[in-house]
This record gives sequence, structure tokens and C-alpha cells, in this order.
Amino acid sequence: MGKEHLESPAAARSWIKIEDYIRPLQRRSVHRLAPLKPRTQPERPAFLLTTLPFVALLGAMILLTAAIVVIAWPPSQPQLAEPRPVKVPELGTAPKGWFQEAQKQFH
Repeated sequence: MGKEHLESPAAARSWIKIEDYIRPLQRRSVHRLAPLKPRTQPERPAFLLTTLPFVALLGAMILLTAAIVVIAWPPSQPQLAEPRPVKVPELGTAPKGWFQEAQKQFH
């Protein structure tokens, strides 16, 4: 392959110059220098449209939190007496006559 098909080293490195990045930025800044349009919003926002709804929402959330805490707080209850132990029959034994009572229930 001949050297005529290769680019020169200066042309290959032209993209690394700072001017290649500054020129497009300068073109964009021309659009920013256009005259300013008149404002459509007031200088100071209206209290009723900005701050009041936020404060009302914050107050409602605080009231809701307080209500949940009051409802969820456990009431004071008297101490229950210790439960009496239940007599459990010994495993593998049954009272006398249990089989006859069971037969009566099925008939």
C-alpha cells in the first residue's frame, strides 16, 4: 500500500486543538445574547399559591401522625393472674368408658 493513501499526521491530530472545541461554543453563545422576553411570572411568588398549600399539607401530616400514635399507644391494662395449669392426661392412656361414648356419638 502506498503512502499516498495515508493522511498526514497534522490532519489526523487536528481534532485535539482547543479551537476545535471553542468555536462551536461561541456559535451557541450567540443565541443566548438575544433580548430577554418579558417575564410571565411575578418577581415574588404569591403566598396563597406556594407556601400556604405546603404548610397545610405539613400540618395535615403532623395531625395524621399524632392520631396514629395516639391510636396505637397500648392502653394500661391490669395484670392478669397467672393461668392455672391444665391437667393433661398422660399420653397413651384414656379414661374408662371413652370407647362406649364414642360409639354412642356415631349411632
